[in-house]
Amino acid sequence: MLTFNGYLIFILAVLIGSYILELITERLNIKSLSPALPSEFEGFYDAEKYAKSQRYTREQTGFGLITSSFDIVLIVAFILLGGFNWLDQIARNIGWSEIPTGLIFAGIIIIGTQILHLPFSIYHTFVIEEKYGFNKTTPKTFVLDLLKELLLTIIIGGVVFAGVIWFFSQTGDLAWLYVWGAITAFQIFMMFIAPVVIMPLFNKFTPLEDGELKDSIEEYANKHNFKMKGVFTMDGSKRSSKSNAFFAGFGKTRRIALYDTLIEKHTIKEIVTVLAHEIGHYKLGHIPKRIVIAIISTGLMLFILSFFINNQELFDAFRMQELSIYASLIFFSFLYSPISMIIGIALNKSSRSDEFQADKFAADTTGYADDFAIAMKKLSVDSLSNLTPHPMKVFLEYDHPPVLARIKEVSK
Repeated sequence: MLTFNGYLIFILAVLIGSYILELITERLNIKSLSPALPSEFEGFYDAEKYAKSQRYTREQTGFGLITSSFDIVLIVAFILLGGFNWLDQIARNIGWSEIPTGLIFAGIIIIGTQILHLPFSIYHTFVIEEKYGFNKTTPKTFVLDLLKELLLTIIIGGVVFAGVIWFFSQTGDLAWLYVWGAITAFQIFMMFIAPVVIMPLFNKFTPLEDGELKDSIEEYANKHNFKMKGVFTMDGSKRSSKSNAFFAGFGKTRRIALYDTLIEKHTIKEIVTVLAHEIGHYKLGHIPKRIVIAIISTGLMLFILSFFINNQELFDAFRMQELSIYASLIFFSFLYSPISMIIGIALNKSSRSDEFQADKFAADTTGYADDFAIAMKKLSVDSLSNLTPHPMKVFLEYDHPPVLARIKEVSK
C-alpha cells in the first residue's frame, strides 16, 4: 500500500511545482512575442523571416511543453507504482556485489530514459529543425551520435558512479570529502583531454587555412598574449546550419574552433570580434571563476548528500525494499533539485554579467563595436532567435543576456 511520507510529498511537490512554473514561464514568454520588428534589426530581418522566427519560437515552446508533460506523468507514475524498486530487484537478482549492481541499476534507468525520449529527439531533429531549414543531420550521423554518447556515458559515467559508490561504502563519515576531491581532479583532467580525445569523436577539426582570416586571428591573440594550440575549423554544418565559435581546453590543449558556417556567413572583422569576446572571458578571469564556483557547488551538493545515504524514509517514499548507496545517489537528485535550481538562477545572473563584460572587452580591444553588433544580429537571425523574451524566462533560464540588451550595451 502506498504511503505518503514527508519525503514523497516534498518530491511530488517539487516535480509538479517545477512543471507548473515551466508552464507559466513559457506562456508569458509566448505572450511577450512582439509582431513589431525591433528597429535594431531593420535590414537584417524582412517581415516574412521575422514572422518565421516567431513561429519557430512557438513551435519549439509547444514541443518542449509536450515533452515536459510526458516526463512529469512518467516520473510521477514510476515513483508511485514502485518502478524504482522493480528495477532494483532486476539488478539484484543477478547476484553481483553493490558496485556492479548499482551500475546495472543506473544503466537501465539511463538507457530506458534514452529509449523513451528517442521519438522526441527524432521529431525535433528531423521535423522541427528540418522544417525551419536548420537540420543537416543524416540518419546515419544521428544513430552514430547516439551510440557514441551512450558509449561515453557507460565508460565515463560508469567510472565516476562506481567511484562514488566505493568511496561512500569504504571511507566513512568523510566520504563526501574524498568524493569531492576525486571528482574535482577528474573534471580538471577532462578539461584537458576533451578537446583532443572526446570532441573529435563527433566533429572533424581542420587547421584553419593560411590567409587573411587566420592572420587576423593570430595577430589579435598574440597582441593580447593569448596562448593556444591553434585555430581550427569545425564541420558544424554536418548537423546544423546554425553558427558558433568557441574555445576548449587549457594550456597546450587550448584551441579556437570556428564553425564552418560561421566562416561562410561573416566578415573577417565580425569573426575576430566574436573570438575577442571569448578571449575576453579568459582575460577577465571568468573561466577560473566559473570553475571555482562549479567546484564549490559540487562540494556543497556532496556534503548535503552525505546526510541522505541509506535514509530509510527516503527509500520508503520510492517504495524500495532494500537500502543501497547507488539508489541513494539517484533519489537524492530529486531532493536536491530546488537547491540546484536556485544555484542555477544565481549562476545564470552571474553569467549574464560576464557576457556584458566580455562584449565590452571585444568592442574595446578590437575597435570594431559596430562589427560586433552586426555579428550578434546575424547570429540571431540565422538561428531565428527570440528577440523579445519575457523577463521571467530570462531570469530563470538565460545564461546570456537577450541580444537586444547586448547590442544596446555594446553600442554605447
